Amino acid sequence: MEVTKIENVTRVFKIGQVETHALRGVNLSIESGEFTALVGPSGSGKTTLLQLIGCLDQPTSGQVYINGKDVSKLNRNQRADMRRGTIGFIFQFFALIPTLTAYENIEMPLLLNGLGASERRERIMHLLESVDLTDRAHHRPDQLSGGEQQRVAVARALATKPALVLADEPTANLDTPNGKQVMETMTRLNQETGVTFVFATHDPRVISYARRVVTLRDGVIVENSTEELVGSGDKA
Repeated sequence: MEVTKIENVTRVFKIGQVETHALRGVNLSIESGEFTALVGPSGSGKTTLLQLIGCLDQPTSGQVYINGKDVSKLNRNQRADMRRGTIGFIFQFFALIPTLTAYENIEMPLLLNGLGASERRERIMHLLESVDLTDRAHHRPDQLSGGEQQRVAVARALATKPALVLADEPTANLDTPNGKQVMETMTRLNQETGVTFVFATHDPRVISYARRVVTLRDGVIVENSTEELVGSGDKA
């Protein structure tokens, strides 16, 4: 089943009289359960494409479908509803609320979705266990390492049981051992839950975890490889 489908999408940014074509007629389908990397140099369009898939932006032309729904023309509130119910996000800079504990950061999207207290607790404790942070549940971000903060972010992204998790350079601010642990966590959760992961990166160590690699250059897809790329221990 297709989780997202991109049809002839362009994205043009205009500042004054200057136009920048970030995406040029992109077509892409991503199936349920995929673990896909969007790769390419800076300015290739990978982050723009990720933002369109995540309903954080709208295309200049073309259609973006999420779970069969055309989200291209949704207004801001409708896009927010789509994000809250269908999409989880993992950011380069973690984006945790500094005054909240790990437990409370994971709880936030569940509160916004109106889950009851007992269901929230059960789900949060399961997620903390799944990212090996049960003993850090009541620590604030400034009491956690970068790798631990990103694993909290992974758990938060999965809290609402989304169909799709998007990650923008998820290991860019981590050292090699922490980056490896985060990618191994994401890989395992993809396999265990069947949630689709799409992540943008230019790091070869991160790319090595992908089971599909979509390469962009100058706003177009230049390669779309579904070759099994997962190695045996030299990743991240």
